[in-house]
Amino acid sequence: MERLLILNPGSTSTKLAVFDGEEPLFVESITHSAEELAPFDCVADQYEFRRDLVLDCLKRHDIALESLTAIVSRGGLLTPIEAGAYEVNDDMVWQLKNKPQNEHASNVGAMIARSISLQLNIPAYIYDGVTVDELLPINKITGLPLLRRKGMGHNLNTRAAAMRYARENDKSYEDITVIVAHLGGGISVNLHHNGKVEDFINDEEGPFSPERAGGLPMFDVIKMCFSGEYDYKSMMKLVKSKGGLLAHLGTTDSREVEKMIQDGNEHAKLIYDAMILNIAKNIGKVAPGVCGKVDAILLTGGIAYSNYVTSEIEKRVSFIAPVVVYAGEDEMRSLALGGLRVLRGEEKAKTFVKNENPGY
Repeated sequence: MERLLILNPGSTSTKLAVFDGEEPLFVESITHSAEELAPFDCVADQYEFRRDLVLDCLKRHDIALESLTAIVSRGGLLTPIEAGAYEVNDDMVWQLKNKPQNEHASNVGAMIARSISLQLNIPAYIYDGVTVDELLPINKITGLPLLRRKGMGHNLNTRAAAMRYARENDKSYEDITVIVAHLGGGISVNLHHNGKVEDFINDEEGPFSPERAGGLPMFDVIKMCFSGEYDYKSMMKLVKSKGGLLAHLGTTDSREVEKMIQDGNEHAKLIYDAMILNIAKNIGKVAPGVCGKVDAILLTGGIAYSNYVTSEIEKRVSFIAPVVVYAGEDEMRSLALGGLRVLRGEEKAKTFVKNENPGY
């Protein structure tokens, strides 16, 4: 049986797991305090620190390194890539160290995976990396030639949901057409067709969410930027982590908002219903890409546990296609299953080639 080490580094934690086939032997999240991370000037500098913690964790769980068949990591902020698996190679590590799209903890995952895989002479992969971008050319066009829409976002979780739907309906992923809405701290909507994510409304242009502002009136945003009250950093913080439900209601917890509504808070209901309506509108927005010929609309992510949210969305979009709820997200399992498909010959891993002048 295949034994996989799964790595998923986050900003304040390193999550890892070991799977025997489809079953996890353990899943653990190692938290990192601000004091521990303070000595490191950039994410790449955290590589040895996090690698040693991973190795210590395996030792504590009595996992012999020699028992591992392969390693699968969350992909970092590479140049735009296709969906699916990529073998972690020297070009990928170079890109993440020297020319990533941005600083992000996930960049360290492939570095750790490469180090351990070379030591053991086993393969290492990333799967459905953060920078997957398969948008059709027509869907990238905006009203300014300098700006292009991007398909980067919750690809790992949404593709896993789409593949689950295909599997449960005895179809291949390439033969289904589904719209997937990821409902979490950020909210995104994408269209899966012909085995690709052909359209994607990410959490910077779509619905507002528990902490993101989503799409905003452009003229007013420009006025804010030049008002003298904000700089680049404060504006980015406002729209990425201080907007949405947090800005309106002081919380990012949808359960707290629903409690407010149950207690008769009409303002909370107005804001929550506005978020739900925006999700439904954006689901409708991608349907014309396939002339409305959609097999199903899938709702996934943590907020999909809410019957209030899912039933209200269903009420508004079921005229397009049936709604199926896959609540929650399991990135570790999604990574493991992706790696297993490669090891079992069901998918082929692609080769990453570095770009020394990416021009992000």
